[in-house]
Amino acid sequence: MPNQTFGRPGTTGFATRAIRAGQDPCAATGATIPPVYQTATFTLENPAATKGFDYSRSGNPTRSALETQLASLEGGRYASAFGSGMAAVAGVASLLSSGDHIVATRDIYGGTHRLFTAVLTRYGIDTTFVDVGDDAALRAAIRPSSRLLWLETPSNPLLKLTDIQRAAGVAKEAEPRIVVAADNTFASPYFQRPLSQGADVVMHSTTKYLCGHSDVIGGVVICDDEDLAARVAYHQNAVGAVPGPWDAYLTLRGVKTLALRMQAHARNAQLVAEFLEGRGDIVDVYYPGLASHPDHDLAKRQMDGFGGVVTLRPRGGVERAHAFAGETKLFNLATSLGGVESLLCVPAKMTHGSLAPEERLELGVTDDLIRLSVGIEEPADLLADLERALDRSDARVPA
Repeated sequence: MPNQTFGRPGTTGFATRAIRAGQDPCAATGATIPPVYQTATFTLENPAATKGFDYSRSGNPTRSALETQLASLEGGRYASAFGSGMAAVAGVASLLSSGDHIVATRDIYGGTHRLFTAVLTRYGIDTTFVDVGDDAALRAAIRPSSRLLWLETPSNPLLKLTDIQRAAGVAKEAEPRIVVAADNTFASPYFQRPLSQGADVVMHSTTKYLCGHSDVIGGVVICDDEDLAARVAYHQNAVGAVPGPWDAYLTLRGVKTLALRMQAHARNAQLVAEFLEGRGDIVDVYYPGLASHPDHDLAKRQMDGFGGVVTLRPRGGVERAHAFAGETKLFNLATSLGGVESLLCVPAKMTHGSLAPEERLELGVTDDLIRLSVGIEEPADLLADLERALDRSDARVPA
């Protein structure tokens, strides 16, 4: 079983838990920082006795420290760390059996969409995508065989929000056996904790804000229910898609500064969103911190901050968008998000490239859509970079 947490919410503060939970000094040496247990196997005193570990696929002390830390931040007791965010999504899907049905938010990361529609269908698991903000539509989508409601809020890449408590209530009323899972990657546990709002399971791509430095691939599944946790942990061990100890260590180290980083991400993203909204050559700006965002009031109720992702459409269509993407200097054109450095992504060609064109169009992921992961550089430098890139792209492709 994954480790139980030290320090539940309400007993110690978020930043304290990020630094302390699961990270007691080494009992053997007194080392303040948990060691990196770079070992595949552990020597036993006899065949029937272990010190809690025997083989690193099944458990590693560095990974256990990370699981304890992350569970604490989400307000859960149990966590299972995985080798990637998609491995974590598959860990949640392991709760299902052939013949089960998934109801998923229509706005969803392209990799998750691919898993649900091109992989799980081969095992007799179907998915219905629905506007989960529409209570009637959500209720109608739930079948007697529905066993998973998958939420992603804010969504990737259009930053739509789901009222977690409301959606969970509608789903549980329609089918009490359904498990409510929330992808909390975009918000991070610093800004949103779905377990406290009705979700049964929380998933993260730890690659993003949790690690925060774009140097690790990883994922985690967190819950507060012992049975659900045991089933996910069984899958984690049986399939073996686990992070190595160095990946666990780097993520542990990154999470220690999560509170500080998220404050900076949100501050810079708000300034970027307001700057973009004030320009006449921007058609759409999506950021929950803007009063113009349709889910702004929900974001204020459900989140403690608005995150670090801003999405936009520049005037001038796909040619202008691609010209703009090629002109930035501080916003690197790259897949992923959540690192200290600013990144720019064209979802239709990158994160959602696996979707058919008609599927992308239905979701609003048009070819001219740009997603910014706003880093923690000096805000004046970021604004200057965007202004320069927009002006230069406008000169190349007049809006």
